[in-house]
Amino acid sequence: MGLVFPGERVVFRGHDLFNDLKDIRWMELLLLGITGRKFTSEQMRLFEGIWVLSTSYPDPRIWNNRISALGGTSRSTAVLSISGAMSASEATIYGFKPIIGAYDFISRARSLMTINNSLEEFVIAEIKKYRTLPGYARPIINSDERIIPLYTLAKKLCLADGEHTRVAFMIEDILQTNRYRLKMNVAALAAALCADQELSLNEYYLYLTPCFIGGMLPCFMDTSHQPAGTFLPVTCERISYKGKPSRKW
Repeated sequence: MGLVFPGERVVFRGHDLFNDLKDIRWMELLLLGITGRKFTSEQMRLFEGIWVLSTSYPDPRIWNNRISALGGTSRSTAVLSISGAMSASEATIYGFKPIIGAYDFISRARSLMTINNSLEEFVIAEIKKYRTLPGYARPIINSDERIIPLYTLAKKLCLADGEHTRVAFMIEDILQTNRYRLKMNVAALAAALCADQELSLNEYYLYLTPCFIGGMLPCFMDTSHQPAGTFLPVTCERISYKGKPSRKW
């Protein structure tokens, strides 16, 4: 992966960091470290656009942002606050788990189409088995305001016509014409676009890992500049808890 020669040079994925890579963008360096590959300028613009449009909105009501805001109000450090918020981002119905699930689901759907299996039969079987499809529908509202700007960007870059992206929209059509009425959310579109750029499942996950930080830092900064303890000032005694009793570590 690399090696440092103190006082001399740094090797990064076989390249001299201070000579070969000194002029590249941060996103290029990130993806080079993850994949060992270089991408076109259009692909880099798409990868950056996915980050921008899919970041966590700077709203402290959002589940992971709330942790970064609590860190600020309790006068914790930015690193600890963001680390806690990032850990909570690997949730079951939000965040990275459905993001990865969407990639896996669309990839399997696309593979089935290559062997002439019925896409509609596969989609219906999946939703009957799991009662949900990652990348389709949202917990609060069924539509997703991020789809149009992201797809518009991909079309502008001539990167919107890949097989995974086509399958993602075909799945939405199947869901809309059946009784499920589920619409695509940005997790499905981002996964499909990145799969079409030949990112593997694990590479896609690693690339997206820092994505939510963009909205977390403003929430931390906001509460850290307010009087301490004023964000969600609820004491433990005010919580009606009916779970297991407190226990010693």
